[in-house]
Amino acid sequence: MALSLPANVQRYAQTKEFTQDTVPAALLKDHSTKPEAWGLIVVSEGALIYTRINQQPERIEAGNAGVIVPHELHKVAPDGVVRFHVEFYRETTT
Repeated sequence: MALSLPANVQRYAQTKEFTQDTVPAALLKDHSTKPEAWGLIVVSEGALIYTRINQQPERIEAGNAGVIVPHELHKVAPDGVVRFHVEFYRETTT
């Protein structure tokens, strides 16, 4: 079953667009979001390998996205030429 964002989240921030040459080194190593922050990795060109802790790596191709679970360790790796950004979401109370 594919992971998806909960229905009650709202976007509050977005990174700039990264490429295989500009992806920050911190994203290539295990890291996590804040405990309340969901994320969405949006690939606009090429492909990216997204690895969540204790999960099989997932190849995200252009036009698709990967969900980041709050506070879960994960990392990314370019799979050739790629362009992507990350959107951040938090749960709403209404």
